[in-house]
Amino acid sequence: MTFPKGKLVAIMGLSGCGKTTLLRHIGGALKPTKGYVKMDGQIMHELDQDGLYAMRRKMGMLFQFGALFTDMSVYDNVAFQMREHTDLPEDIIHNLVMMKLHAVGLRGAQNMMPSELSGGMARRVALARTVALDPMLVMYDEPFAGLDPISMTVIGDLIRRLNDALGATSIIVTHDIQESLKIVDYVYFMANGVIVAEGTPDELRACDTDFVRQFVHGEMDGPVPFHYPGVDYRQALNLRN
Repeated sequence: MTFPKGKLVAIMGLSGCGKTTLLRHIGGALKPTKGYVKMDGQIMHELDQDGLYAMRRKMGMLFQFGALFTDMSVYDNVAFQMREHTDLPEDIIHNLVMMKLHAVGLRGAQNMMPSELSGGMARRVALARTVALDPMLVMYDEPFAGLDPISMTVIGDLIRRLNDALGATSIIVTHDIQESLKIVDYVYFMANGVIVAEGTPDELRACDTDFVRQFVHGEMDGPVPFHYPGVDYRQALNLRN
């Protein structure tokens, strides 16, 4: 897989096919048994601890369901990385936090606590925190999960606009086909740990590969069967006899 600078790339596939595991490899949380992940010219699993931490400062991660610090305000959640990883004075941090919150439309929610936010608002705060340090790579793990249609559209639009504004590379792991195909530049389909298809959104919509067609159109039966493998149905009915 290749993730070019400035592009928004989706990784799709069935649950358990290795999508989130791939993100963990990219972030250096896991080391590959073979192959490698190269970012900014460096192979991730060859970095020492200091090198890995320095590389992670160039990354942003939007976790599924946001993962905000529940005992911190919206403002402090977004300011956290700036205070942790920079020596910026508090007045500069304040201006940067306001800029990030303004970008996601939540400047007026700076004093609210995570428990006071709706699901869509929490995801937008998490997005502001993700891009707090203007990362060169942003990873999204199921950014649309649990959102209503309006919030889903808002988050998708923000992901696209922030990627273009930052000139970053963005990787989205998602099951949401229709929303993702509206915003991404390229898609990889994974199954059983390998790439089974790839292409632009238009290419994948027109793809006649059985697996891709079933996945894109949400068909109930196909290469991924409705019934889990088992004995013949007639045998199952007579097992007690």
